[in-house]
Parts: sequence; C-alpha cells; structure tokens
Amino acid sequence: MKKTVFLTGATGNMGGAAFKELYKRRDMYNIVMLFREGKRGRDIYEKYCDDSSVKIIWGDLTNYEDVLEGVTGADYVLHVGGLVSPAADYFPKKTMFTNVTAMENIVKAVKAQPDPDAVKVVYIGTVAQTGDRNYPTHWGRTGDPIQISVYDHYAISKTIAERILADSGLKYWVSLRQTGILYPEILKNMDPIMFHVPINGVLEWATLEDSGRLCAKVCNGRVPEEFWRRFYNISSGPDYRLTNYEFETHLLNSLGMKGKNVVKHIFEPNWFILQNFHGQWYTDADELEKYLRFRENVPVEKYFKKLSKSVSPLYKFSAIAPLTLLKDTMMKNIARTPLYGTQAWVENGIKDRITAYYGSLEKYHSIGTWDDFEVVIPDKNRMSYLDHGYDETKDFHSLGIKDMKKAAQFRGGDCLAKKMGKDVYTPIKWKCARGHEFKMSPNLVLKGGHWCPECMPMPWKYDEEAKINPFFAQVWYSHHSKNEDNEYSADIYYGFSQD
Repeated sequence: MKKTVFLTGATGNMGGAAFKELYKRRDMYNIVMLFREGKRGRDIYEKYCDDSSVKIIWGDLTNYEDVLEGVTGADYVLHVGGLVSPAADYFPKKTMFTNVTAMENIVKAVKAQPDPDAVKVVYIGTVAQTGDRNYPTHWGRTGDPIQISVYDHYAISKTIAERILADSGLKYWVSLRQTGILYPEILKNMDPIMFHVPINGVLEWATLEDSGRLCAKVCNGRVPEEFWRRFYNISSGPDYRLTNYEFETHLLNSLGMKGKNVVKHIFEPNWFILQNFHGQWYTDADELEKYLRFRENVPVEKYFKKLSKSVSPLYKFSAIAPLTLLKDTMMKNIARTPLYGTQAWVENGIKDRITAYYGSLEKYHSIGTWDDFEVVIPDKNRMSYLDHGYDETKDFHSLGIKDMKKAAQFRGGDCLAKKMGKDVYTPIKWKCARGHEFKMSPNLVLKGGHWCPECMPMPWKYDEEAKINPFFAQVWYSHHSKNEDNEYSADIYYGFSQD
C-alpha cells in the first residue's frame, strides 16, 4: 500500500531533491506539497497538477488550515521548508515568525489527527544550531552545546522549532541537522555571505543528491523503532570534511581558475571573518548512514568536477580573465556590499559587526597579508569529544535523577525534579545558573544539547554564560579570551533589517 508523504519546502534545493527522489518511487508514495502562490512554485511544479501521485496545496506554512490540509491523511511529514540564509539574514523577523510558526502548526495538525501516533514527522534542522566550532573544537556530535552565532536568527528559529517538536509529546519524530549542501548554483553564489566564513573554518558537507536520497529513505517504512525521537547530523562522509580554504580552492578550480594557491590570488585574508560562523566536522555522522544508506560515496574532487559541468560557460569567464581584474572588480565590490560586506563594516566603523565577526578592530588589523596569515588544515581523522556531563557508558534510557543532577551541575544549574518522568522524552524541571526555572526533556538536554530557553542564545551574553556554565565554556573559550567583554547594541536582535 502506498504511503502518503506531506513535503514542505519543495521549491528549495533540499526539498526539490527530496521531491525528485520521492517521485522516482511514486509506486511507493503519494506526494502532497504545500506552496505559496508565486511564479517559482508554478514554474517548477504546475506540470504535476494532473498527476495522480502528486497533490499540490497553494497556501502558506504559517496558515494552520493549509498545514492541516497537508498533514491530514499523511503517513509522513517531511518538513524541509522555511526561510533560510542568505535571505534569512536580510529578513530576521520574518524568518523567526515563519520557521517557528510552521513547526507549531505541524505539531498542532498532527495532534488533531484521529491517530497522531500513525504520523511520523521528519524535521530538517541545521548545523548552525551548534555554531562556531573552529579548531581546536572542530569535532562535534549531537548533544554538544547549542551555541548559535551572533546575528544568526535563522539558527535561532530552527533551534526553537526543534525544541517544540522534541518536547511535543509526539511518538514519532526525528531531527536531522543538515550541514552545508553542495549544489550547482553554489558556484554562482556572489553574496557577501561568502566572506562570513573564516578561511580556516571547517564544514563537513553533504551533496544535493545524498540529501534528497535520505529524505526518501527515511519515509520507506524500514527504519527501526530505535531510530525515532533522536537527533542526527547529516553529511556525505569523511571525504567531505573541508576547511573553507579547501572549499574555496575547489570552487575556484571548478570555475576554471586553476591552482592550489588560487584563493590567495583572488581574495585577501582580511575579507574573511575570524569567528562567529557555524561549522564542524562530525564524529557521529555515520550514525545516520547506518540507518538510511543514503550516501553515493562520490569522492569530493570528482563531485566538484560534476558541479563544474553543470554550470553555464558564462560563469567560467574567470578562466580567461586576469586574476587581478577579478580581484579588483568583483571580489572587492562584494566584500564592500553595504550592511553585509565585511569591508563595509570596517570602512564604516560598524562596531557590533566587527566585534562579533573579528573580535575587535585590532584583531582585524592584525590579520595582515597572506604572508602573515597561517592557513590551518587540521588532521581529518584524529577525533576529539566534548564532555557532556554525564556517564555516557550507561544505557540512556536507564539514567536517573542523580544523572540529571550531575548533568545540570555541569551546566551551572540544577535538576529540580524529584524523580524522572515516564521516560527520557518527558519534560522535567530544571534551573539554570541565573535562576530561571524551565521544563525540558532529558532527551532534549542531553542528546539535543539544549538548555535554558531564557538565557540562550539571545541576548548573546556568551562571555557571561561561559563563566557560569562549564558545559558551554568548552566551546566558547576555545576561541575567545576569558577576559573579553563582548557587548552589543540593541540592533543585535534583528540586525539591520526590521522586516
């Protein structure tokens, strides 16, 4: 019998890839999709309007009735949709409202079904939830501290949405935290966000094809019971562990600019930030592969060659243009883009941005030239692990109140519950170091890395948090001084845009 999948976000990269994989298997699936009225959705999907395997709802994720229509009758909710970066950086308020409301509507709609336990919700989270994880804390896993980069309202919205889902009481849900996706259009990206990544920053990428495949496979009904109510990191495997310097080299080579040092001919090192952008290499990404077997296992160099073939020759003019011309006319102008260009921050003295992304103006000036700057590529196989504050050798489902108190103390707080709930998915009472009391499931705290909703992330008082929270201090003090006092003005809540 065919399963019905309600898919959101099919006009985006990952959602579109998910649709293609589901549609290949239309003998197994009926596909229901929700789109906002607009040219993009109609251009891509109107041809499927008369397809018996496809149902299209023209509506909005923030409208409960539209979401209810999509969820009703679904066996799976594949929630990929939402506002993402770089658009999310320009419209932070809209991003917060859209992404959080969408999850609230999905949970409400599932609970409105005659048998909510018959519906499985697959949520696509993000690596941005664990934030800046440069060397030497560049290895990460689920359960590490939520540490959202300053100004990253997209990650805030995804974290809140994950919290809503994980502690919703639904029986079947999973959060798959997506990393950076490699897709053809990434070679055309000329947004100033390209400089919002440290040149020595790390990311373990996923291909577009692998991402679509995992979406289809998670809905095939073959994953075991133990798979659900957990958090997973997504990646295409160890070969996709790249520093940003390596990524930019691959990207420029794909556009016809050859050579292992081409990055140094096109960019200046101070165009790139020093901190405050997400990314890590994973110690646990193979866990998801174990269940879903979604990886194609194409070597990363071969994959970039494949991307190169998919790009119009128009974008390869750089193969014949002088590198100095490209540097002077294109890259400098992007770096100087008003409001979001890194050089615009420096030239206009935008203190909050300089502090958040460089540490200080003095640190920016200390970067110097490529002769002064050290390109660091860490060992890609020598893993390290953060302390999660409890005995991880114990069976997770057998943990008790003493274990919760130990974990809470390591986070600077306390577990106020006298006893555990009916299981590790049932919220119990906690208190943070600042005295805020809140309810949260042990699963969300220990396996999701979440903590006090009032303290983290806004107002981004991470220096203060690290002083009272040893769990969080592990990631913060790896690239911040204990004597730093990072203060930001009111505009930090919504950046420059108020839309």
